Amino acid sequence: MPKITFLGAGSTVFAKNLLGDILSYPELADSVISLHDIDAERLRTTEVVAHRIAGVLGVRPRIEAHLDRRAALKGADYAISMFQVAGYKPGTVVDFEIPKKYGLRQTIADTLGIGGIMRGLRTIPVLLDICHDMEKLCPDALFLNYVNPMVMNTWAINRARWSGVVPQQPPRCSLPN
Repeated sequence: MPKITFLGAGSTVFAKNLLGDILSYPELADSVISLHDIDAERLRTTEVVAHRIAGVLGVRPRIEAHLDRRAALKGADYAISMFQVAGYKPGTVVDFEIPKKYGLRQTIADTLGIGGIMRGLRTIPVLLDICHDMEKLCPDALFLNYVNPMVMNTWAINRARWSGVVPQQPPRCSLPN
């Protein structure tokens, strides 16, 4: 049975949609679903939702919830990142307010322009830490990145890999279609 780790599982609506899709496949219905978030309350909410989805679908995955990222990643076959460093407040708000202060209208602050760059600067170090953890704990896992800014994040992981910051054989990275 595959182990699928959700990094940022406190993004309950996003996790709910992914869980519904994943658990609807018979091949994945008995997976180990390893939920991780740094917010215990949000993690617990997603854990409850995961159990309800499994019940509605009539499947029996093993659902784990971890505040410790390394425990969630240990032995994973797949790792899905879906977190936002700094959350909406202050993160996204700052990404709009700072450019506005200098006369720049930021229409999308999670992938483009100054806001996207600021989000990338907050997120890239976390992603590199995840890659280091994965190299040690689940080196053959497939890493699926849903964290914005996607292009900057995957570019940074690839760049770090070839510069030696991340080991030469980091987890395989893939972007959703």
